[in-house]
Amino acid sequence: MTEKTTNHRFGSAEKDMVALGIATAAIIMFVGTGGTVLPSVIDAIFADGKGPDKLLVNALLLNIALIIFGWRRYRQLVFEISERRRAEAQARELAEIDPLTGCLNRRSMSAATDQLRERAAARGHAIAYGMIDLDNFKQINDMHGHSIGDDVLVILAERMREQLPENAILARLGGDEFSFVLSYDPAHRNRIDELVIRMFDHVILPFRLKTLVIDATMSIGVATDQDGGAQNFAVTNSDELMHRADIAMYHAKKQGKNRYFWFESAMENELRFRNEMESGIRRALENDEFVPFYEQQIDLTTGELSGFEMLARWQSPELGLVSPDIFIPIAEEIGIIADLSEQLIGKAFADARLWDENLTLSVNISPVQLRDPWFAQKLLKMLVEHNFPAQRLEIEITESCLHDNVGMVHSMITSLRNQGVSISLDDFGTGYSSLEQLRSLPFDRLKIDRSFVSELRHNKSGRTIVDAIVSLGRGLDLPITAEGIESEAILETLKNLGDFKGQGYYFGKPEPSNAVFDRLRRLNLLVGESRPELLLENVAQSQEPQRANAQL
Repeated sequence: MTEKTTNHRFGSAEKDMVALGIATAAIIMFVGTGGTVLPSVIDAIFADGKGPDKLLVNALLLNIALIIFGWRRYRQLVFEISERRRAEAQARELAEIDPLTGCLNRRSMSAATDQLRERAAARGHAIAYGMIDLDNFKQINDMHGHSIGDDVLVILAERMREQLPENAILARLGGDEFSFVLSYDPAHRNRIDELVIRMFDHVILPFRLKTLVIDATMSIGVATDQDGGAQNFAVTNSDELMHRADIAMYHAKKQGKNRYFWFESAMENELRFRNEMESGIRRALENDEFVPFYEQQIDLTTGELSGFEMLARWQSPELGLVSPDIFIPIAEEIGIIADLSEQLIGKAFADARLWDENLTLSVNISPVQLRDPWFAQKLLKMLVEHNFPAQRLEIEITESCLHDNVGMVHSMITSLRNQGVSISLDDFGTGYSSLEQLRSLPFDRLKIDRSFVSELRHNKSGRTIVDAIVSLGRGLDLPITAEGIESEAILETLKNLGDFKGQGYYFGKPEPSNAVFDRLRRLNLLVGESRPELLLENVAQSQEPQRANAQL
């Protein structure tokens, strides 16, 4: 409520009190005037008296009018005050309560937590702050609409109320994010674990809405203001508790979702590192710090070099050479993987133009990129811009891509293959591809995951799996590439199993483009030797990042 509004209300109340005072004075005057006028009126009617004085009669009538005015204004005042109180109560409720679920909102949750914490501290109890977030809630909204998403949130809130004890506080902080707070005896912290487990058992059940049945999971983070029964002086208010519970919840999501964790200080350091990585990756993209490395692909039958797989590396001025296992998942989550991939693919096209025309270039495509319906058109446009033959390009997609939108993936694959691009199913055997998908989707090659190839040197079960994949490839008429060849024993085993392309550290570790140029020059497979203008142009473009990589 603003100061201006408050002053306005007080001014209106003062005016109403003046009106009530006028009415009261009018009643007093009416009594006095009436005491004089009425006897004269009675005397005039019954005793032929002179009658009342006209001035007094007019005064009496004026008193009556003032009494009516004052009474009506008083009634209006009572009504206005009643309506004002009702409106203020409604405004307070709207300011404190989430209108969709009836839970407290973020604004009121902070004060309610501090109050509960004070009461708990007086009894020697601790406070547990839980942060709850539905996993992949955006997909529910995107697939079924926001009205269905709202229905899911309402049911979710009702189920959580049923599981929480009476002294607990439940709030919806925004979107699909909820929080709860309750006090507990520090000697029985396990009761909080039992409560959270019950919530997983009874809250995340299928949501049955009309003709829809929606399955969902949730991630929970829990923080406390006491650690091991001792007061945690680092927790000074409810905002700090919420922050810690949020970090624990984020950790639960990172560990695979559909689980919960108590906050630990190491999580905060991990989150800080994660935030620094996000900022660093964004800067690296702007500063062109991502560089392609290349891993040789060998025809195992002839032993000849057949091409290279492009692998991403981050040449960070602060961190040095960073593995893609670290920055690729983060780039996918923060939505810049497409830009990063396009930047690297452009550099790889420029490099591969200088290779022998029989050498192929394999490029990994993120599942996130395949959700873009324009991905195939973007890739074909890049081929034209870099004047790179589509027949020399092979894109690799993982089995997880097939479960998001098989129809869209099929359309993209078909579009790319029609232009001459080859499609390889990467890491085969680690996902959940069905035989029907392998039969219906137009793949050109299968790649056996390195985890199966590495088992060839240990036990017979590894060979059994590879045998099965090889037989499946023959049945579908698909050539096979084996990843992770790291010893001569594995190489000889694969040769005995059939005709393969292979790659792995046995043939050499991934190399930057200048090392690849040197290798191809020695093998007389560098067409840039006959086109020095292309070679000089390419080397000049990549000279700076590659100088740092030359020592690897």
